[in-house]
Amino acid sequence: MRFCYLFLITAIFFISCSDETSSSKESETAAEIKKPRIKFGYNLDNYKVINDTINHGESFGEILDRHHIWYPKILEISKKIKSTFDVRRLRAGKPYTVLAKKDSTEKAQVFIYQNDLINYTVVDFKDSVISAEKGKRKVTTVIKKGKGIITSSLSQSLDAQGVNPVLANDLSEIYAWTIDFFRLQKNDKFKVIYEQKFIEDTIPAGIGNIKAAYFEHVGKPFYAFSYVADTIMQIEEYYDEEAHHLRRAFLKAPLKFSRISSRYNLKRKIAHYGRVKAHKGTDFAAPVGSPIMSTANGRVIESRYKGANGNYVKIRHNSTYSTQYLHMKKRKVKVGDYVKQGQVIGTVGMTGSTSGPHVCYRFWKNGRQVDPLKQKLPAAEPMKKSIKPHYLEFIQSIKEELDDLKFEE
Repeated sequence: MRFCYLFLITAIFFISCSDETSSSKESETAAEIKKPRIKFGYNLDNYKVINDTINHGESFGEILDRHHIWYPKILEISKKIKSTFDVRRLRAGKPYTVLAKKDSTEKAQVFIYQNDLINYTVVDFKDSVISAEKGKRKVTTVIKKGKGIITSSLSQSLDAQGVNPVLANDLSEIYAWTIDFFRLQKNDKFKVIYEQKFIEDTIPAGIGNIKAAYFEHVGKPFYAFSYVADTIMQIEEYYDEEAHHLRRAFLKAPLKFSRISSRYNLKRKIAHYGRVKAHKGTDFAAPVGSPIMSTANGRVIESRYKGANGNYVKIRHNSTYSTQYLHMKKRKVKVGDYVKQGQVIGTVGMTGSTSGPHVCYRFWKNGRQVDPLKQKLPAAEPMKKSIKPHYLEFIQSIKEELDDLKFEE
């Protein structure tokens, strides 16, 4: 009986010890499983982490001084990192992080400035060696699809479908040569396959490339597929389902998202003059300061202020075509400059004879002013015949994806 009692006590003790050992091992395993918090290349568990935002008028020196760095050291840091990071260029509203010592001094060791959602700059001064390095947060790209029927505006239709409205601007650029986005119609339709960027898989970080799009304008379909036809330059361009270039030699307008306030009209009565006077330009109304773009590649042959024209720029594109942009607030190019299609050459103003802010766009063909909206403008350089078969094969499955996106009537 006594032997049985001793055996029972020993067994209970052994089981108890085993449980404690098991519990201890589980704690060790849990400690091992806990991953360090790594961000910006640092283990945040080793620091006191202070996240904040640059206040209006706040300086780099004030921030570091608040975190126990003296001004002689701040001056040394600023000088050492100037070539990589100019501390005078801190912008109000930008987030920053300070990594400080985990002791009673809480002295700053590292300053991290977030230039934007993706790019950041790390200033490390914890040791005698002061350094500044630029970094990027991990960005992943997901292919997404969207579609919709326009009821009011393209951006509102995109938003209603849960698609980033920023795509409206990108689509307007793709179709700038084929669709007049100032005159979209109710019940026009669109489909789009595009890249959505995410930071660390969760934070939306903007739109990437549009891979393909379909736009049905006034019942007419327009396809657009992104493709690198020039393997030397490696520039992506947009082509339709038959390999025709969507880009034309001229943009339809020198402004984005504006409206035509007055068309080319040789018999128009101009209120400013109180009589019939030929209007040989097309007026695009827009707020003062709106960027004015060159509608094609060319060289600036005039950039000046003159009477009723006000500030204006004239560009010679080739031996046939020239364009002119009147009433600018500011001119941003000078005579002799070579400009590219879409380059900003000035801003909308009210200089010269004008009753409201707009740009008067004049179009010259063979030395004579004509209506640009009635011109059959030349296309960009066509795709090489040797590349076309590969292109048609490349877009086949993408086109099927677009066609499979059905509209909800």
